[in-house]
Amino acid sequence: MPMTSEPGKLTVMMQAGSWGIVGAMAMSGTRTLTTELGLVGETPPEAVARQAASGLLKQIPPGNRGAVVELSHWAFGAVGGALFGLLPRSLRRRNWAGPAYGLLLWLGFEAGIAPALGLSSATATRPAERAAFAADHLLYGLVLAMGLERRDT
Repeated sequence: MPMTSEPGKLTVMMQAGSWGIVGAMAMSGTRTLTTELGLVGETPPEAVARQAASGLLKQIPPGNRGAVVELSHWAFGAVGGALFGLLPRSLRRRNWAGPAYGLLLWLGFEAGIAPALGLSSATATRPAERAAFAADHLLYGLVLAMGLERRDT
């Protein structure tokens, strides 16, 4: 099957950003499930909102805060997707690239961002919760990579 030529980098980044939003939405569904099953106490976006961005959230009506947290997570998903689009196509197309990218994002948050923000979850040791977060980031990367490259099939 012939491969199509790749569009410009900005186009790829925009497409990847869109798929990053879809991946973040998939993560949200997974997190609803894992939270309801008791595997996750507080999701990272909720922890950031409660501990690091609480001053900003106070300016938003209480009934809308959850929506703002969710939209913020989708926006981060878009940025992560756009950055994935910067990777060389030969790398992005590898079967492991998307899931590995999702895991790297999670590890970056766990090892760098969460401690820098002083999130209490950064020092928590709940193996089931960590496994759930790793799994939803694997899903994010998988959705991102498969969605971005499906146009070539």
